[in-house]
Amino acid sequence: MHPTLAADLARLPALLGAARHAATEALTTLDTRPVIPATSPLTPEPLPDHGSGAEATLAAFRHRWAPRLSASAGPRYLGFVTGGATPAALVGDWLTAAHDQNSNSALDGAGQDLERETVTWLRDLFGLTPAHTGTFVSGATMSNTAGLAIAREWLGERAGVSPSDDGAAALGSVRVFSGAPHSSIAKALSLLGLGRRALVTVPTLPGREAVDPVALDRALADTPGPAVVVANAGTVNTVDFDDLRAVAALKTRHDFWLHTDAAFGAFAALSPDHAHLTAGLDASDSVCVDLHKWLNVPYDSAVQFTRRRDLQARVFQNAAAYLGPLGDHPDLVHLTPENSHRLRALAAWFTLRAYGRQGHREIVERDIACARALGAELSEDPAFTVLAPVRLNVVCFTLADAPTPARLAALRESVRQEVFVTPTVYAGTPALRAAFSNWRTTGADVRRAAQALRTAARELT
Repeated sequence: MHPTLAADLARLPALLGAARHAATEALTTLDTRPVIPATSPLTPEPLPDHGSGAEATLAAFRHRWAPRLSASAGPRYLGFVTGGATPAALVGDWLTAAHDQNSNSALDGAGQDLERETVTWLRDLFGLTPAHTGTFVSGATMSNTAGLAIAREWLGERAGVSPSDDGAAALGSVRVFSGAPHSSIAKALSLLGLGRRALVTVPTLPGREAVDPVALDRALADTPGPAVVVANAGTVNTVDFDDLRAVAALKTRHDFWLHTDAAFGAFAALSPDHAHLTAGLDASDSVCVDLHKWLNVPYDSAVQFTRRRDLQARVFQNAAAYLGPLGDHPDLVHLTPENSHRLRALAAWFTLRAYGRQGHREIVERDIACARALGAELSEDPAFTVLAPVRLNVVCFTLADAPTPARLAALRESVRQEVFVTPTVYAGTPALRAAFSNWRTTGADVRRAAQALRTAARELT
């Protein structure tokens, strides 16, 4: 064994203690550190020929890189839809690395059994029935890709071909309908060989991002043969929800696969006051839910559900002698694009086991309350315009005066040490999004964020 590696092995408990100290410092300073530090790019260092060992490397990381990292795990990082890691999820993630399991095969321990138990808990959390089976993937993009890959195979089943064997070209022209699809849908269609041009945007309801069921009905009627519909349970800009029951009811007249992108909107099911938004989710043929958003587990983690595990296995099966037969209950290696993945389920298992349904309901409802509070603060300030109702956990707003991309960028730059928001365009208007999904965020953080935005807006004026 290399002498430096042997020395680190001999001092492993002390090294883990030092890492624990560094992690504790990072987490306990989240509230006081700049959300987005003001930094300049570093010149990359060359790869060392002789390593310095883990202790010196930890010191180098703390000096060179740690001060430059954002406080994305903290309560005022409101860009994208970014959760943190609950204490239990963090413990689970540390143990994931320590046990270092590849949970895809039944030949190796109980990892995939733990994943199946966790998926069952998640299925129950989101109000899905046992007709749905699920698998862990890396994020919403891969979850949407897996769901649409199964939809592609379903289209082949209808046409008497198998795209997984014969290629996507065997399907001919394909149409995928959606009202306000996330950008990952087009990316998935490109990856799957169906093409971005297969995506047909259907008109939405007036002043909404929710699809117009009448327009969708008409679009399906104008398309011969089976199709795919991507419904939205929580759009990016305004967290708008398609009427999932009305969309599913169209199946009585049209032949289509229903994939629902519920990346973070699925968590509305946890709140009795908002669960109606996800009514009809179980009627989907496949469902995407992102876990490193509102479940507050570390990156990267998502889950993909489907009613057609048989088609899923047909797409992703991997034939190799050392993997064993496919069988009626396929190993996870036959259900996702990955031949190997870390035991992502453990962090989710830990946080669900530690805090249960009620603990995660409290996080969801507190974040919703925080979003509404920020929306109310900005609505009362003449410097801002809130562009849409705060339906769940996102506030979509802009400057009341000259909301140009340049002025909004200046506003974002001015507040970046106190709060981080991301740019968008809503109904043609340049805007900003504040998304609440962190377990740490409280009303005090809302007040700090609102004050920072007000001050920055006055300075712009």
